[in-house]
Amino acid sequence: MAPLLHTHQIHPRTTLNRLHFLLYSLSLLLLLHHHTTTTSSFLLLLADVFLAFMWLLSQGFRWRPVRRWEFPELLLKVTARKDFPALDVFICTADPYKEPPVGVASTALSALAFDYPSDRLSVYVSDDGGSDLTLFAFFEAAKFARCWLPFCRENGVMERSPEAYFQSSGCDVEAEKMKVMFERLKERVDIAMEKGYVDLNLVSSPEEKEIFKTWKNFTRKDHPSVIQVLLESKKDKDITGYPLPNLVYISREKHLASPHNFKAGALNTLLRVSETMTNAPLILTLDCDMCSNDPTSPQRALCYFLDKDFSPNLSFIQFPQRFTGLNKNDIYGGEFRRLFTLGEQGLDGLQGPNYVGTGCFFSRRSLYSSPSVAMPSSDEFKVQSCLLSSELVLLKAHEAASSEYEHGRKEWGSQIGFRYGSLVEDYYTGYMLHCQGWRSVFCNPDRPAFLGEAPNSLLEAVSQSKRWFVGLYQVCFSRYCPLFYGSRKISLMAGFCYMYYALWGCWCIPLTIYGLLPQLALFYGKSLFPKASDPWFFLYAYLFLSTYVQDLIEFMEVGGLIQRWWSEQRMWLIKGITSSTFGTLDFILSEIGSSATGFNLTSKVKLEEENKLYENDKFSFSTASPFFVSMGTIAIVNVISFIFGFIKAMIRVGGLNEMLIQIFLSGFIATNSWPIYVAMFTRKDGGKMPERVTKASILLSSILLFLGNFYFT
Repeated sequence: MAPLLHTHQIHPRTTLNRLHFLLYSLSLLLLLHHHTTTTSSFLLLLADVFLAFMWLLSQGFRWRPVRRWEFPELLLKVTARKDFPALDVFICTADPYKEPPVGVASTALSALAFDYPSDRLSVYVSDDGGSDLTLFAFFEAAKFARCWLPFCRENGVMERSPEAYFQSSGCDVEAEKMKVMFERLKERVDIAMEKGYVDLNLVSSPEEKEIFKTWKNFTRKDHPSVIQVLLESKKDKDITGYPLPNLVYISREKHLASPHNFKAGALNTLLRVSETMTNAPLILTLDCDMCSNDPTSPQRALCYFLDKDFSPNLSFIQFPQRFTGLNKNDIYGGEFRRLFTLGEQGLDGLQGPNYVGTGCFFSRRSLYSSPSVAMPSSDEFKVQSCLLSSELVLLKAHEAASSEYEHGRKEWGSQIGFRYGSLVEDYYTGYMLHCQGWRSVFCNPDRPAFLGEAPNSLLEAVSQSKRWFVGLYQVCFSRYCPLFYGSRKISLMAGFCYMYYALWGCWCIPLTIYGLLPQLALFYGKSLFPKASDPWFFLYAYLFLSTYVQDLIEFMEVGGLIQRWWSEQRMWLIKGITSSTFGTLDFILSEIGSSATGFNLTSKVKLEEENKLYENDKFSFSTASPFFVSMGTIAIVNVISFIFGFIKAMIRVGGLNEMLIQIFLSGFIATNSWPIYVAMFTRKDGGKMPERVTKASILLSSILLFLGNFYFT
């Protein structure tokens, strides 16, 4: 009998979740009944209907959450180490100035150093920026790998990204030597970065010099394909004589007239090129800043892929995104525990977690077909017998990386590979794989398998979310709308979950209404909610408190802290009036042809002053952005309404009883807005709110307060 490689448990709170679902549903029905039987604002009714609908969709995550455990120590009882399935690792980068090449190279080195048979491991790097700086960094990294990999293997290093390792660990004599070597690598790459090109004096090999000479005629959006085999397992060895894994640099061909489909297009190029070279049955996708933090993570994935009863319809194993460098209170909500942990656990109990773009092991077969298609023979996934650098193999690889390859092959991006048509290609790809009948698994070990970098800038955080919202709208309003198409193809609850994500951008509707309407009414003494002495008051109190308490309990259950939970809910409010609003407008304009949506990279470059502010738990508002104008406007309206409304309520007999809910709402939002007030009026450092943003916010809030006079009097 084969040993048990994994097990799972339905979460103990599932029964409580379902009981709460019944009670909360009845409360929502009572709330809607109250709206229809009293003189109620249409806008508040609209907000409450939307909030109720989003709550209903979110119950899919709570219906059957699952926790899993793996036993990688038993793998060798199932198969010999030398018979592990081959693994291809895909890493994408696109701009050396937003994604520093040394950081990308560190990610690749951490993957090369997996505790995995080297002849079964290949790392492919897609450089969509077509930058000689990135290629130069990888030439240097390939040389460094000859020393770094045996160092990690012999010393049992767990954190195998050299950049992360040398920042977090004290160094003995041997480690100090490695650090000096890595510092030299960084210095050489930094020299090239400062010049903006690779000076041939930095290059020692005549072969390398010839490669960089041709680069002068390349531009980022117009260049031929470049494929460079930097390490080859069949002929390259480390300093101990141990074979090295394969390392291949790829920059696909680009022309201005040919669509390139952003990151999904780059991943599909890697899929085709790797098929011509190594054709491994397993694929790992990594963001360029998402380094391996546990060299045994591939073995955890194998616990599922090598289970013959479990794997026939298994498409991918998703590990959670975890982040380093977060400040004490995670002021920008960079942990995303609800998205990357709680949401994935909830989906895992249905048909499996969604693909989140990184830290994901795929079955190559699932990217080409549906589960009903017969399993390919073992020969079909045989590692290439020729040298990767041979002329024949490279010829096929260049053809696969050609900008013309997909012309006439309409199935790419729609039925094969990573999906086109959305800026969130990860969400769309995972969703469509589930619709095809594949399932997935959420693997969440105690030690994070991968660690990345979250934005440490408020502007970067809200801009990233805006891009996500636009991409989610593109799926929501397509023929594959999750509520209708997904609910039929997967299951009702899974369709609810995917629809919840697809409508994320719509949070601007209820949050803007609840952020302005009750406050303007309070300013003019108009009551919109039941009195504190009215029994209906307790319905509103229950709905608010139970929502927040349940959210807090779930957040802390997966290792979150109260301070970080507060930061995450505050960022939800902030993004609801910034990213959500502007993302919605951007999508509408793109649909009517007034603007074009584009893929904007999140910068991985850390600015010194922003770093200091972030480390001290201070928000940075240094850029004059429309995002900050909307934040400032709502913050000012709420604090003014709170002050005037509270004073009026205290003066008027029964005023506090009548206005308690509105006073609470204004005070709650004003409390969340405290960092905005400080940045506007008291801070003198570089992170303060720009004066013109403050003036614009004061002007807009004054206009809103003035217009409220016509609506409420």
